[in-house]
Amino acid sequence: MNGILQKVRGVILDLDGTLLDSMPLWHEIDLQFLGENGIEPPENISEIVGKMSITEWAEYFIREFSMPYTPEYVIRRIEEMAETAYRESIPLKPHVSAFLDALDAAGLPYGIATATYRNSADAALRRLGLLDRMQFVLTGEDVQEGKTSPEIYLLAAARLGTAPEETLVVEDALHCVRTASAAGFLTAGVYDAAVLPEEWEEMRRICTVTGTDLMKLLH
Repeated sequence: MNGILQKVRGVILDLDGTLLDSMPLWHEIDLQFLGENGIEPPENISEIVGKMSITEWAEYFIREFSMPYTPEYVIRRIEEMAETAYRESIPLKPHVSAFLDALDAAGLPYGIATATYRNSADAALRRLGLLDRMQFVLTGEDVQEGKTSPEIYLLAAARLGTAPEETLVVEDALHCVRTASAAGFLTAGVYDAAVLPEEWEEMRRICTVTGTDLMKLLH
């Protein structure tokens, strides 16, 4: 069994930017949603909302841009904008199947903890043949807070039946590995093009292991 896998009894996988090459889509949706409401988006809008839960995201848009909407409307509209791409076209990141095969060979259970929508996540995973491989799929609809809180990781570990110190969290975002590490989880940082160079350097410092793709986490 490979080095990092010898240290763990279960694995929590992020979805966007880790298993799916979906981060460019979310940047476009942020801009599109604000644009259709006549709002000039701040340059860092994707970075701001990327740390939020679905509900926090909707409330932020309404509050920050004085939108005459309910959170429920914003949530539904953004879900509509994302779901077609998840259902039809978003590709996997490199080596996802081989990485899951390695987890299976090691006898490790694994599931997904994502801030995205359940319908979108399930649609993409089903299309790509991965849904049935997961022990569970936890989404932003299952928790109150985004990944600046350890809530979703703790819930996922409970589903796995493992303690944080024996559970590996695989993520592509700095704020996520900060949260998971602070909660006592082992962390694996996988590179995504949306990650800023300084954020990647910080991830390399914080994480138990890092790699430019999923399989490099195992070497």
